[in-house]
Amino acid sequence: MFKTISLSHLGWQPFFQQQLQLDEWSVAIPARVVEYHKSEFKVVTETGYHALAISQSMPALTVGDWILLDSANRYMRLLERKSCFRRKAAGSKVSEQLIAANIDTAFIVCSLNDDFNLNRIERYLSVAYDAGAEPVVVLSKVDLCDDADSFRLQVQQLDNRLCVEMLNGLNEDCTEVLMPWCQLGKTIVMLGSSGVGKSTLTNHLLGESFQAIHSVREDDDKGRHTTTRRSLIIAPNGAMIIDTPGMRELQLADCEEGVAEAFADIEALSNSCRFSDCSHDSEPSCAVLKAVELGQLDMRRLNNYRKLLREQSFNRASLAERRASDKKLGQYYSRVLSESKHNKRG
Repeated sequence: MFKTISLSHLGWQPFFQQQLQLDEWSVAIPARVVEYHKSEFKVVTETGYHALAISQSMPALTVGDWILLDSANRYMRLLERKSCFRRKAAGSKVSEQLIAANIDTAFIVCSLNDDFNLNRIERYLSVAYDAGAEPVVVLSKVDLCDDADSFRLQVQQLDNRLCVEMLNGLNEDCTEVLMPWCQLGKTIVMLGSSGVGKSTLTNHLLGESFQAIHSVREDDDKGRHTTTRRSLIIAPNGAMIIDTPGMRELQLADCEEGVAEAFADIEALSNSCRFSDCSHDSEPSCAVLKAVELGQLDMRRLNNYRKLLREQSFNRASLAERRASDKKLGQYYSRVLSESKHNKRG
């Protein structure tokens, strides 16, 4: 049986309260999206869980969203998001995929085996910063690494302000280092490739085996997909956790600000370049290339910075073109429908 829970425990904050209009205060019911299915959403309010059928009139919703329901638990409107994780849809499809919304902290989980990859961590950091959430890099499976501190140092050198934690998911108390971010009413999202230990960490935080766990394939050290859908789960201590399916492909789109923050050191150096539009490739008096030459900046990091900027720029242009095409198509359908109605009257 559902135990009544306050809105603040569900992550309700003044940011959302201030969006309510005067005529909504007494009739609107705040609800949070906790699961997404093909034909419906599962939402939770102060009084319980409800199924909400998806209709064409709804905007694109994702797990973590706050919406308003009427007294009959019917959809009214979506509230502005405080943060939102998104990516270009996987594969060749030209569309944007929402991952999760209204997140306070993103645990970027990377295991200390063959999965360890600084380029991938920088990619996740760019997404987290652009979303508006605090990133925390979690290095898991320290039991598989003989020199875990050296890996931690590599990550910390990306940004000395970055929080980096290490743990062994096989230990029952492994999540103690994560508890400062897992407080009552706070929402956490787990990001990372398949098999890095996201579901194991989620289970420890929940105190139960909520998510299925499978071992890593021994032949190639790669993980199996254990989470197949995004779900917002309320932990015993009141924190809310979103465990996401492993994403081997995380294409950036319209994420320039996130990339700039993830590579703040390069952005700062670029202010000293001779040309304001310096691409840090072969231009004279390039402060970024000078830093590489002096050993102050890793060439790997610069190459990844360039790659992510090119990728997000290309995908942003592709998505903008798709939106313009969809808009024109919509206008065409409206015109045809209007002409059809006019002809019928004639």
